[in-house]
Amino acid sequence: MGDSAIHALAGSVGGCVSMALTYPLVNLSTRAAVQTKKEDLTLIQAIKKTIEKEGLSGLYSGLSSSLAGIAITNGVYYAFYEETRSVLLRRRSATSHSTSALSTGEGIIAGLIAGSITTVATNPIWTIQTKQSTQSVIETKEGETKKVKPGALEAANEIYEKDGLKGFWRGIGPALILVINPVIQYTTFERLVSLLLTYRLSRQGTTSTTSQKALGRSSLSDWDLFILGAASKLVATGGTYPYVSGKFRFEQAATHKYKSSLKAVLHILEKEGLSGLYAGLGPKLLQSVLTAAFMFVAQRRIYEFVKGLVNVAAQRKLAVA
Repeated sequence: MGDSAIHALAGSVGGCVSMALTYPLVNLSTRAAVQTKKEDLTLIQAIKKTIEKEGLSGLYSGLSSSLAGIAITNGVYYAFYEETRSVLLRRRSATSHSTSALSTGEGIIAGLIAGSITTVATNPIWTIQTKQSTQSVIETKEGETKKVKPGALEAANEIYEKDGLKGFWRGIGPALILVINPVIQYTTFERLVSLLLTYRLSRQGTTSTTSQKALGRSSLSDWDLFILGAASKLVATGGTYPYVSGKFRFEQAATHKYKSSLKAVLHILEKEGLSGLYAGLGPKLLQSVLTAAFMFVAQRRIYEFVKGLVNVAAQRKLAVA
């Protein structure tokens, strides 16, 4: 099992763990972003309102498609990111200035390649998930009519009937633009890792690149990964959220009144002001930061665990041979 495959597996499982832990925040931030009538609710008020109207299950509507989406998204992203990262590091491994962290330019290249491939492959899943989280269907049971959230198949069928196959890739252009989000996140993470390792080496009285390479990411503690992961996601989400909000509105406009995500952003700015572009930012920031923090920790530890199992299996195979 190759190193990139192990990273992909660890990313998938770690992403599912972090998504499950923070999904109510994912759900609430998505709903807030697509609302055209802004409600000034605190996070606690939004949670209470959702439970009163839909029960506890309302906080988890769309969870199944989100778990499938994050598993595939993280798996594909980590596979291509780590493979690209390995290639870039090998290109300069012969020099005396090689370290275990990517440069800013290398981080951007790795992120753009991995992000673009991942976005094209997984856009249908997130289109379905957004519809599940933000729309209701009428269900009549035993003479009682009520609104319920559609299942993944129902949401997919509705998208297909309305727009055909292209409906699953509605908003793919804006989504590709938002590849900048993980690029910012992972580039920032790599820079923070490099700064932290350099700082720790300087405290030990050495700044040699050989020592920095030997120290590497494996020396980072869970708290290091949690804090660096949270900080990098805070920068990425804070910078791209207005466009994310416009993208959600564009995808969910019932009459397709927005011709593009940019038009949606300008329309929101005109009708709702700057605050409209940041509707749901509080829950989104909290969710994104916590999800990223948990994911970085889980991905690294799962990677080390699986890597250990692979090494043990390889050693046993050699011993038998």
